[in-house]
Amino acid sequence: MDLAIFRSILLDAGFMHITFGNIVMWAIALIFIVLAITKNYEPLLLVPIGFGMFLVNLPLTDLMAEGGLLWVPYHYAIDHFDLIPPIIFMGIGAMTDFGPVIANPKMLLLGAGAQFGVYVTFFGALLFGFTMPEAASIGIIGGADGPTTIYLTSKLAPHLLGATAVAAYSYMAMVPIIQPPIMKALTSKDERKIKMKTLRQVSKAEKIGFPLVATLIICLLIPAAAPLVGMMMVGNLFRECGVVERLSGTAQNELINIVTIFLGLCIGATMPADVFLKSSSLFIFCLGLVAFAFSTAAGVILAKLMNLFLKDKINPLIGAAGVSAVPMAARVAQLVAREEDKRNFILMHAMGPNVAGTIGTVSAAGLFLSMLAG
Repeated sequence: MDLAIFRSILLDAGFMHITFGNIVMWAIALIFIVLAITKNYEPLLLVPIGFGMFLVNLPLTDLMAEGGLLWVPYHYAIDHFDLIPPIIFMGIGAMTDFGPVIANPKMLLLGAGAQFGVYVTFFGALLFGFTMPEAASIGIIGGADGPTTIYLTSKLAPHLLGATAVAAYSYMAMVPIIQPPIMKALTSKDERKIKMKTLRQVSKAEKIGFPLVATLIICLLIPAAAPLVGMMMVGNLFRECGVVERLSGTAQNELINIVTIFLGLCIGATMPADVFLKSSSLFIFCLGLVAFAFSTAAGVILAKLMNLFLKDKINPLIGAAGVSAVPMAARVAQLVAREEDKRNFILMHAMGPNVAGTIGTVSAAGLFLSMLAG
C-alpha cells in the first residue's frame, strides 16, 4: 500500500485524534452508566446521558456539528423550540397522584419552602461572578427537577446546559445519600417517630378539578410557567378523568420513553471535553449541591416551624420531600422514619410535599423567566 494512502487512512481515523480530555470524559461517562446499572441511580436518564457523553467525545464523529445526528433533535426539540421538557412534564403529570396535596393542602407550603435553596444559590452564584441568567440556571438545580433545569437553562444560559443538567440528575440520583444526614441532623428521635393521621379520601371530582384550578391560578400569576405547568396538568387530567385511558397510557409510557431517550442522548452530547472540563463546570456542581442541601434543610425546618402552630403534628421528615425528586425523596423520608419506628408509615404524607415541590420548582423557573428572559 502506498505510504501516503496509509498515512491518510490513519489521519482520517479517530485514534490519532484522541486527547486526554476525551479519555477523562469516557471515564465519567462510564461512571454514570455503571452507577445507573449497579445502583439503579436514575437509570432511565443516566444511561442515555452517559452514552451521549461517550459518543460526543469520540474524535471526528461530528454528531453535534450542525446537521449531525444528535444536533438535529437537540437544536429543534430542546434549544430552539423547547419541546422535550414540556412533553416530559405531560408524562410526569399523567403518572402523578395529587391526592395527598388535595387531602392536605398545607403540604403546598412545604413544597414551596423547599425551594429556599434555589434562591439562596441564585444569590450566591451572583456573588461568585455569574450573570443573573447563569445564576438562575444554577440555582434551579436545588429543586432536583431535571426537565425544569433543562428548560430554564436552555432559555437563559444554554452554554451551561450540560453542567446544570448533569448536576440536577446526579443529585436526583443521590437523594438517598445526600438527604438522610441532613434530615437526621435537624430532627430529634421523637420528631422522627411522629405518626400522622390517615389522609382523607379524595373524591374523583376533586382530582379532576385540581389540574384545572392549579393551571388557572399558576398561569395567571406566572404566565412564563405555562408551558411546563400546562403540560403537567393536562397529563394529570388525562389520568384522572377516566375517559382517555389511551392518551394517559401513551403519555405515561410510549411518549415519555421516546423523548427521554433523545433528552438523555442530547444532554450527554452537550458535554465534549473542551466544554465540560472547565473549573466553572466543577464549581456549578458544587453550587448545585449547596442548593440541594439548603432545599432539603429548609423543608425540614419549615415543617418544624409549622408544628409550633398545628394541633395535629406533622413528621418533619416529610419536609425534606419538598424537593422535586418524585418519588425518591418521599421514599427516603419513609425509610428514615422507619429506622426509628418500623410501624410508622409516612410515605403518602411525604408524597404531598413531593408533588407540591414539582409545582414549586416549575413556578420558580417561571418567575426567573419572567424576570430575566430577553
